[in-house]
Amino acid sequence: MKRRTWLLSALGATGALVVGWGVMPARSRLGSPEMMLPTQGDVALNGWIKIATDGDVVLAMPRSEMGQGVHTALAMLVAEEMDVPLNRVRLEQAGDDSIYGNVAMLVASLPFHPLDSEGEHKPTKIKMGEWLVGKIARELGINATGGSSTIADLWEPMRMAAATARASLVQAAAAAWNVPASDITVAEGVMQHASGKTAHFGEMAASAAGTTPKDITPKAREHWKLIGQATARTDIPSKVTGQATFGLDVRLPGMLFATVQMCPMLGGSAASMDTKDALALKGVTQVVPLDAWGGGTAGLAVVGQTTWHARQGLQAVKVQWQAPAIGKLDSQRIQADLLKALNTESGFTFHEQGVPNQAEKAAATRIDALYQAPYLAHATMEPMNCTAQVKNGKVEIWVPTQVPQMAREMAAKVAKVDKDQVTVHVTQLGGGFGRRLEVDFVGQAVQVAMACEGQPVQLSWSREEDMTHDFYRPMHLAKFQASLDDQGQVSSLRIKSAGDAITPRWMARAAPHLSGPIDMPDKTASEGLFDLPYGFLNQHMSHVATKSGVPVGFWRSVGHSHNAFFSESFIDELAATTKQDPLAFRLSWLKDAPRYAAVLKLAADKAGWGTALPTGRARGIALHESFGSIVAQVAEVSLTGGQIRVHRVVCAIDCGTVVNPGTVAQQMESSVVYALSAALFGQIDIVGGVVQQSNFPSYPMVSLSQTPQVETHIVPSTRHPAGVGEPAVPPLAPAVGNALFALTGKRQRALPLVV
Repeated sequence: MKRRTWLLSALGATGALVVGWGVMPARSRLGSPEMMLPTQGDVALNGWIKIATDGDVVLAMPRSEMGQGVHTALAMLVAEEMDVPLNRVRLEQAGDDSIYGNVAMLVASLPFHPLDSEGEHKPTKIKMGEWLVGKIARELGINATGGSSTIADLWEPMRMAAATARASLVQAAAAAWNVPASDITVAEGVMQHASGKTAHFGEMAASAAGTTPKDITPKAREHWKLIGQATARTDIPSKVTGQATFGLDVRLPGMLFATVQMCPMLGGSAASMDTKDALALKGVTQVVPLDAWGGGTAGLAVVGQTTWHARQGLQAVKVQWQAPAIGKLDSQRIQADLLKALNTESGFTFHEQGVPNQAEKAAATRIDALYQAPYLAHATMEPMNCTAQVKNGKVEIWVPTQVPQMAREMAAKVAKVDKDQVTVHVTQLGGGFGRRLEVDFVGQAVQVAMACEGQPVQLSWSREEDMTHDFYRPMHLAKFQASLDDQGQVSSLRIKSAGDAITPRWMARAAPHLSGPIDMPDKTASEGLFDLPYGFLNQHMSHVATKSGVPVGFWRSVGHSHNAFFSESFIDELAATTKQDPLAFRLSWLKDAPRYAAVLKLAADKAGWGTALPTGRARGIALHESFGSIVAQVAEVSLTGGQIRVHRVVCAIDCGTVVNPGTVAQQMESSVVYALSAALFGQIDIVGGVVQQSNFPSYPMVSLSQTPQVETHIVPSTRHPAGVGEPAVPPLAPAVGNALFALTGKRQRALPLVV
């Protein structure tokens, strides 16, 4: 059996079957009305849409809101198709059916992506019975918010569900009024006929529930009134007033509070524990040993009447910690191991074209460079937390999570109940960035709730625990070799990287029964290297997957976050070596990639590339595609008192069809700030198994005074929507690093950037 075929077979449901599910017609993902949660008076028309008695539209919301604006964007799709005001679309947490599963995110995790000439991901179409695919998707329970995939995944199903619901309502009105359905118009959620008859949706919902409209087509682009318009986000007012409910806002009658301490050594545990002094404190109710749930680290939780009581009790517990069986981890040793792996192991080839070996032998000049990136923490604004209650054989949790189904499965596993006995309430998230794709803290909360014998308990982590017990972005190294012919032109490019694979580690935690007998090549480790848009004739890109023992996970833009720094910095090196302008050099190799060239030109034009800057400033440019979107950035940089200062970042993005351009601009700004924090300061060091950075003084974020002016320019497009929440992260670090080279003549090959 060919290796590629075996790999897809080994993926099982996470590969071939779900890809087949993802390419099915949108109608097959509408679901039945019974999937909607029952509410007094509301009438469900399909698995996504209910109609309230007052005519409001109730949307089953399958994705988590963590600042990216999806609650507004998805509601906009429904409002557009149903011709109702946006403020008449209400949200209701979706259930656990497979139609709500995030197909695009699963497809993005596959090790292979067939590419077209411009590097756009197109999943392989595998035909199979819908019943089988639905069964597997339901078993997976993958309803995840991540991979910048929400709009890409739900663009067609959501519009189709809304268009079908509208058609059902119009058909019901036509039957009641004995007029042709084509003669009925809809505006602001009200149906009307030239005869003067009118009705809002709520008045026809019961009749519409029994209709089955055919040949439904969502609105043509030229008829859109809302999609594509800058629209105020519906979640902002409640956040401004404090009415929004985040995980730490949950309050229940009789609720207790718990705080945690894990073994300082990653993967370690408690050898002994003296709780006498802690339990003697007023307000402390108990101390609960914690298992290492979800790939985390073992420790303990102290329960109290308030979080303050719990933290006072935690300080009074005397614990003797012991190292894990694998020994104490050390980031410097891991870096040395990665370098050795680069030099001694062949790795897995993700991409090869031409005959790079021949080009290398005939080269007149060779350029070599080694790039590296450190471990990074997520540093979400809201630390990990979960509220849980275990009572009468049932479990109820309130949790800010990106993976509600996995949270349910974790709760069921810990409480030893069927997952049908677990109710999950997804609150808003104070930041996710991939950290809340993990459910270790859910397991802890349920374990503590079991000890509290029916009382609800809110478990929260301190910032220090959050920082020192993350699932970190892996450390990675990459070796670049470029050959130049006797004309000074690039004749070949070879890239070899090394670092921990993320997807196999995450699958082992999230769905161990589906993770496969051995590790599979993980494209997230090499993405951004094996799919470069530049037209070098001879290329070879490989990756050596390692197992350092450090808990690693998905970090905003995943492998692209560091691989773009590697690749776009090296592209700049090639421009400098061949004595070409960085913009002109890139464009010369993008002749067969017009979308990329257009984005690059737009950013350069808007930034004033080539025009004079104030003395002491320089510009750097970078281009990268991730999650289906192409982003170019130009950073304007200076050195002030020996410190790097980024004054301005100009972003251009081609993300396909845009639902809300205001949100696109917000996500570009968010990405720049997040990426700049990592580029200037981000580094996690591990010594003796202990993470050395524990809070913002040692792991700083970009402050308001350090934040650059960010400009966003969107390329008009009629393509399918692509990602927005992550694609602006990767090009920031190389743009800044390339500006520093223009300013100082020193090439930055390691993160964080230093001068």
